Amino acid sequence: MVKHVILWTLKEEINDKDAVKIAAKEALEALVEKIDGLVSLKVNIEPMASSNVDMMLDSEFVSQEALCSYAKHPEHVAVADTYVRPYTATRSCMDYEI
Repeated sequence: MVKHVILWTLKEEINDKDAVKIAAKEALEALVEKIDGLVSLKVNIEPMASSNVDMMLDSEFVSQEALCSYAKHPEHVAVADTYVRPYTATRSCMDYEI
């Protein structure tokens, strides 16, 4: 099994960050039923005040190959290009085996 964790900071100029976060969460979490090898995916959009990021994706895949397939999957690319990338200032990623 492979964990895939992403941390995003949204662009400062976004007027309604809550709406952006809600839309991204809904679209990303819907991918679980659409992509083979994606076991779970949760997006946290309510960081504590001590945090320095706006959103976190915590996902699990059956294998590294499944994670690689997810990265290129048309459903994932469409969600990322529509709901995440246009609003992201910074992105950090960590993948690891569990």
